[in-house]
Amino acid sequence: MSSPSQRTVLVTGGAVGIGLSLAGHFAGEGAEVVITGRRRAPLEAAAQRTGARAVVCDHTDPAALDALLPHLPERLDVLVNNAGGQTDFAHSPRPDEDELTAYARKFRANLDANLLTAALTTHAVEDRLADGGTVIQIGSIAADKGSGAYGAAKAGLASWNIDLARRLGPRRITANVVSPGYIEDTDFFGDHLTAERRAELVAATFVGRPGTPADITGTVAFLASPAGRHITGQVLNVNGGEYVTR
Repeated sequence: MSSPSQRTVLVTGGAVGIGLSLAGHFAGEGAEVVITGRRRAPLEAAAQRTGARAVVCDHTDPAALDALLPHLPERLDVLVNNAGGQTDFAHSPRPDEDELTAYARKFRANLDANLLTAALTTHAVEDRLADGGTVIQIGSIAADKGSGAYGAAKAGLASWNIDLARRLGPRRITANVVSPGYIEDTDFFGDHLTAERRAELVAATFVGRPGTPADITGTVAFLASPAGRHITGQVLNVNGGEYVTR
């Protein structure tokens, strides 16, 4: 049970990479942190490493979210919708389906993993969000540079976030998207990134290095701090200059 002065944080997809970094940061500040994910073993390992509390949950499933609610604090100061990823690698062709059916299934899987998860989770906990709190969506550079269904899902996430920020604004709750470029030390690329492709991604930045989970964590921490209270409805690009805006 958290004290009235202790911040409460939910990080979805908190077992590895960016989510693990976020959990460690907020727990290190003394917050009560709950991390969720579909895989029990890495989730429990992350909880031991960070001091967060782990709850297994598939955020594409409304029933699983209903089951999650009793395990969450009654008040949430910070919600980070980090669950997601490029699902194409996880969906092999099925012998019993035609090409168009397979395409539809794979496309929907990306929408579910990267857009629906955030929408369902935020809707499920909206009544628990503390006035003056923070909601962060973890987006992607793919929303602007294009990457099939994954990029479309992340672009949809940014658009949906605008409406969310508008709705939550009267309660002084901010809602923003943090949009990473290439981030090392994550499960996102797995074994699918060649040395040549990695070199290309690093060369595309202005700063000549890949991003790290700590880069994203620092941006999220700022948005959730008192200094970020007048920033809402925005996409903050954290990509070393690979994609620029003005």
